[in-house]
Amino acid sequence: MDSNQLEAFSAVMTIGSVTGAGRSLGRSQPAISKAIQELESELGYALFDRNGPRVTPTDRAFLLYEEVERSLVGLKTILERAHEIGRDEMQPLHLMATPALATTIAPAALKLLEQHGLPERIHLRSASAEQIVHAVLHRTVSLGLTSLPVAHRGLDLHWIGQAPCVVVLRADSPLAQAEVVTVEALRDQRIITMSNRYRLRQRIDMALAQDKPLPVAIETNTSLNAIMAAHAGLGVALVEPMTALGMPIEGLVVRPLEVNIPFYFGVVTPYGKPVDGVTQALIAAVETAARNILHGFVKRGPDEHDNLL
Repeated sequence: MDSNQLEAFSAVMTIGSVTGAGRSLGRSQPAISKAIQELESELGYALFDRNGPRVTPTDRAFLLYEEVERSLVGLKTILERAHEIGRDEMQPLHLMATPALATTIAPAALKLLEQHGLPERIHLRSASAEQIVHAVLHRTVSLGLTSLPVAHRGLDLHWIGQAPCVVVLRADSPLAQAEVVTVEALRDQRIITMSNRYRLRQRIDMALAQDKPLPVAIETNTSLNAIMAAHAGLGVALVEPMTALGMPIEGLVVRPLEVNIPFYFGVVTPYGKPVDGVTQALIAAVETAARNILHGFVKRGPDEHDNLL
């Protein structure tokens, strides 16, 4: 398989039609069809169910798509870097973070880093914790900011950040008058919180279950989703503090919990890869930004990972 075939496949997956993919890539519809057919022939299985100009991806196509996109991004990065080396330009900064960190701590850290001199180009991407680990392991990013646990071999964990989870609710809610929200008060509310049971959700359940489970009405994959659901009046959001404190929204208030539920995040780079000066400065800036945004922020050493989690 070659890059032309992979680009054709990616374009058809994204756009949903061979004609549209050809238009997007500046290639003819027959050329796209031929590239897809050659790829399918090489793979030995169909990638699309065809119905005229429109196509429907098969289950195998969806499984392949993520790997293809990752490979195309990596190839583009290599080509860009090759041209930059020829022009004696500083290497771009590639930063990947979970949505909560990418929308709050990461931009604040980059702004702090500006005084030390930023590269001309910065790639900031949000992704799941699992995708960040994959990118760092494959050395396609300079720095990853991810929720914990993150005990994979092949990662250098520089430090761990800790801050207590919070409750976000409408300003007109009776609970907004309380300085601290109790567990018992939450039992009378529709709870909106995270769904990943191997990360923050597990600690929430353990801390608040007590003699009976907490009544969770809505589960979601990002804190912003939970907060906006609370804004719509669907309940109260129990979330990590980054999004709640770093992205204040009119009409909502943030309150601490009676019980401390720590949210942990880590700063990771590829294992054994020398950390350049810009990345070192960014790691320090992330700590400063976290201290500025998060109430009760605590910096912990990487050796505490297993005991904390």
